[in-house]
Amino acid sequence: MASDAAFLGRGWSFPPRFFGAGAEVAMVSGVEDIHESLEIILTTYTGERVMRPKFGCALDRLLFEELDQSLANQITATITDAILYHEPRIVLDRVSVDDSTGTEGLLQIRLAYTVRSTNSRYNMVFPFYVNEATPPNP
Repeated sequence: MASDAAFLGRGWSFPPRFFGAGAEVAMVSGVEDIHESLEIILTTYTGERVMRPKFGCALDRLLFEELDQSLANQITATITDAILYHEPRIVLDRVSVDDSTGTEGLLQIRLAYTVRSTNSRYNMVFPFYVNEATPPNP
């Protein structure tokens, strides 16, 4: 099991949190680290990181597009490529895009993935707002 923990990794929490009067950084490990890594990949625009210009997911290019099957296919392909290249700890089983949430401009992106070292399956739902860069105010 120690090799699983080493493979799954340990890293800073996202967003970074500090405690102990700023002397310590909150860390995450295992599946939680993978989940946060997926969120970082999906919310980072390609070219945003100066030292890693290919890191991220080019979802920003799909903002303001018409919601149709073509857009869903583009989103699926974009996410699949980004995860394939930037998250080697998992196998992406399925990406689905659902626009039936009742909120205009909101797509629910569902990811199903398997952690390679443990062969455990997990899923994640990522809200993507196509009509704006940030979620609406309540």
